[in-house]
Amino acid sequence: MKVSVHAVNFAVDAKLVGFIQERMDKLEKYYDKVVSSDVYLKVENTSDKENKIVEIKMNVLGDDFVVKKQCKSFEEAVEVSAESLERMLVKRKEKIRAHI
Repeated sequence: MKVSVHAVNFAVDAKLVGFIQERMDKLEKYYDKVVSSDVYLKVENTSDKENKIVEIKMNVLGDDFVVKKQCKSFEEAVEVSAESLERMLVKRKEKIRAHI
């Protein structure tokens, strides 16, 4: 799957990009018709510790899924977002199977 990582107003290190790519690739086992994903990383300027925002836009054949999560670290936010996408992909796969 093609994964594009976009860091807003900061530079992202290769280790984080690798982690995101690896986690997004795991989603393909739930639904194999995933075309691409755009991952947006943002840091909110607040005194709150949970200021890391991850927004994932996933393009699936015939549909788009968008998940936005805010956590203490980007890794945690990517993990939580990926879990939400897993549920969405499984639901979509079941829905399509029901129509066949």
